[in-house]
Amino acid sequence: MEIQITGISGFVGQNLAAYLTQSGDTVGGLSLRDASWKNNVNMQADAIIHLAGKAHDTSNTSSPEAYYKVNRDLTIELYNEFLNSEIKDFFYFSSVKAVADTVITVLTEDNLANPLTPYGKSKHKAEQYLLSKELPAGKRLFIIRPCMIHGPGNKGNLNLLYKIVEKGFPWPLASYENKRSFLSIDNLNFLIKEMIDRPQMKSGVYNFADDEALSTNELVRVIGESLSKSIYLWKVPQPVVHTMARVGDTLKLPLNSERLKKLTESYVVSNAKIKKALGINNLPLTAKEGLTITIKSFNQHS
Repeated sequence: MEIQITGISGFVGQNLAAYLTQSGDTVGGLSLRDASWKNNVNMQADAIIHLAGKAHDTSNTSSPEAYYKVNRDLTIELYNEFLNSEIKDFFYFSSVKAVADTVITVLTEDNLANPLTPYGKSKHKAEQYLLSKELPAGKRLFIIRPCMIHGPGNKGNLNLLYKIVEKGFPWPLASYENKRSFLSIDNLNFLIKEMIDRPQMKSGVYNFADDEALSTNELVRVIGESLSKSIYLWKVPQPVVHTMARVGDTLKLPLNSERLKKLTESYVVSNAKIKKALGINNLPLTAKEGLTITIKSFNQHS
């Protein structure tokens, strides 16, 4: 297969390109930064995987227009090029945040979208446009909604937890009971490859997540096991923690309200639809196995 990837220089792009190449596919990058990018679209490609986008800015310094310009407008332009080409498949990497910022039970593809942030809203607007267009015969559209992606070389929100356990500090948020879905880069790569290689698979919207959801306390334990470190779970009263987070908002400390929410909220994402479509019962890695690989890579590169 010949595959063109936008955002190929990013974490997901680099890993996915390497995985597909090792699997025998021909992979090329498409940069959307230059206004002349339309001249560089590979019309001979079998698929376009659109990863490029403006990520959620946890410091909340980006303007809403910046999200819409990249996540909505560029996606629309690229999709229109796809519709007028001979390329068969279009993969759009959206986000679970295009649907919900908070999940009470389990997020499925049937949940009604109610994004609250400019990031989520811009992703949702792009989705709406893509789904509104009639697909020519022989073409497929896949809208991928991944939850938090991790892997070697990408610490993200795991970095704060890692540093706390590594330095032997107690985990002060043990009073929060939650469940959260993660997505290892290995499972993501596997799913995309399977979808590309199955021409009988139908277009659709698919959540990407590992098979199991873990609590933050369980995640701290996984980090401790990976580092062979003792862990200390402190149940600091939640009102005290929220006060500390508000101070962090003002002083730009590692623990702020945004990060506190990410570390303690429940956000469980179902991957049942994509597994049913592929006819599989389990992804290659369990959530714990994937996280252990990621965490051990931090120690190797620290």
